[in-house]
Amino acid sequence: MNRTLKWPFVLLAGLLCIAPRIKAALPPAEQLLPDDTLGMISVPDWAKASAYYQQSPPGQLWQDSALIPFKQNFLKQFKEDVVAPLERELGIKLADYTSLIQGQLTFAVLRNGWDGGPDKMPGMILLIDTKDKRDQLKTLLTDLKKKWVDSGKQIKTERVRDVEFSTLLVGRSDLNNTLKKAFPASAPAGDAPEKPDGQPKVDLFEISFGQSESLLIIGNTVKGLEKILIRQTGGSVAALADLSSYEANHSAMFRDALVFGWIHFKPIYDILIRQAAASAGTTGAANPMVPGVDKILAATGLGGLKTIAFKMSGGQEGSFAEVLLGVPESNRQGLFKILIPERKESAPPSFVPGDAVKFSRWRLDGQKAWATLEAMAASISPDMAGLIQMGLATVGKDKDPNFDLKKKLIGNLGDDFITFEKNPRSSPRAELSQPTAIFMIGSPNAEQLSQALKASSSIVPTANGSDGLKEREFLGRKVYSMTLPTGPSVDGSKEIAQSLNFAASGGYIALSADVAILEEFLRSPESSGKTLLEAAGLNEAAQKVGGMSTGLFGYENQRETMRVTLETLKSDIARLDRILSLGDKLTSDKDATNMKDWFDMARLPAFDQIAKYFHLVVYSGGATSEGLSWKLFMPTPPQLK
Repeated sequence: MNRTLKWPFVLLAGLLCIAPRIKAALPPAEQLLPDDTLGMISVPDWAKASAYYQQSPPGQLWQDSALIPFKQNFLKQFKEDVVAPLERELGIKLADYTSLIQGQLTFAVLRNGWDGGPDKMPGMILLIDTKDKRDQLKTLLTDLKKKWVDSGKQIKTERVRDVEFSTLLVGRSDLNNTLKKAFPASAPAGDAPEKPDGQPKVDLFEISFGQSESLLIIGNTVKGLEKILIRQTGGSVAALADLSSYEANHSAMFRDALVFGWIHFKPIYDILIRQAAASAGTTGAANPMVPGVDKILAATGLGGLKTIAFKMSGGQEGSFAEVLLGVPESNRQGLFKILIPERKESAPPSFVPGDAVKFSRWRLDGQKAWATLEAMAASISPDMAGLIQMGLATVGKDKDPNFDLKKKLIGNLGDDFITFEKNPRSSPRAELSQPTAIFMIGSPNAEQLSQALKASSSIVPTANGSDGLKEREFLGRKVYSMTLPTGPSVDGSKEIAQSLNFAASGGYIALSADVAILEEFLRSPESSGKTLLEAAGLNEAAQKVGGMSTGLFGYENQRETMRVTLETLKSDIARLDRILSLGDKLTSDKDATNMKDWFDMARLPAFDQIAKYFHLVVYSGGATSEGLSWKLFMPTPPQLK
């Protein structure tokens, strides 16, 4: 044979020899998961995401030597209270498996025939790509099976598409006891339900482990496992990527994501509304004043929500997050008509001071929002809606028979809602439950809106012994104040005084529990101080979330808010104990985890030692024809660049 003609045959023979050693790249999550996926969260490249986290501000903070005492204590308590019980129950060392994560990491919930009934539940799948650690994975699974057999655990072995799966059968009561020790507030209580004939029900939880090439597959549904294997080998089972609702989100959001997630809400809602309707049908004639859950769900507009998508990404400039509610414009009803901001200027106005540590501005049409709320109430219960209307019609009539609260109050609502907050003026020990915050409502006639609030104050309960609404002059403006009933502090340790102050100025009515910040707002036209809009880095960060004209914009100076929070908790350990002890009240289990031991704030360093890891955060919200979006950006702190 001619030497020239031999080369193609030699090349073909060589390829055939090495072909068995060539492994196809693992398909991405959307190609592996079947089209009955209800929800999923995926890290496409664990190594890349881990490397980014290590260099991010939170990652560097966690590695800082100043945090070692706090970190070591937390990890010790977490291992003792959570990791160790689970490892004993499952007979594994979690560290052996977490070290195998090299590529994709995906958790998914499959419908698995679930229709809302108790006989069939959704399936759960965990996928871990071990890449070149497949041999190590094989050894671990072999050892795991042997340990289960030697310890007398109930196991079964079956082959699915030529892949061997070992399934551990655990009694739910045993698993619940383990989880109660690790998570006392969230673990289910009680024994297994009984069969109709009164015999105890054998209720086992099954979890299967198997390996397909470099892929570790863990799940509780054989049908779901089989679909994954078919998709891995290029089979014809319909994939999540084939759903147009998923593909639209993937193309728009997920391509540069370090972590992303997706929820197929439409089938979940359909099941919920069907269950609610069936429940209402079995309870007999409904009380018109106690509407059924099905009517409430329908009125909210949740039926128009198709999908929920979210992602996290990042780079040298900072970290980015985005959430998209897939509600097409034609399907927006109820809450989704209210939530949509008007696409208008949402930057901080000139009266927001430069030392504000939090700010948000929402361009919401107040009158349209109220009309939508009225329509929702009428669709849920016409009788209840009628009573509310009658109640509103009587307000203020005792002093002025011609007073129309709805006209004066709702008719004077504008499309601008602003709130900002400053750090406590005294010290970090100031009550966290009484922040120095102010809330403002834009109005075409703020004075009339103020009078409407004054008239409606008669229906607001006041503190015992209070003289009701008080009125005074300040810089030519009427300031109204009233003392509300005392309420508990944020940790429930004591009763604190509650107050409400409001005044109209500059096209807004301002309300605050702190009279000093209200007076500062009233003086703002005369102020020449620095404004929040001039804050360093604010405009640059805002561009990462679409600017300050989307209709919803917010800001937080995390360096200052975290300083106050941490220093307050460190300086008042008793308060922290009371807050964390609230979780202990949710269970009577004597083995309940003591959360105070996990978070020993006394071990934290002085805030100045870790302040460089905190900077500002900005976020925005808006709407397109496809849905409602929320975006957040955290710029890298200047000291870390």
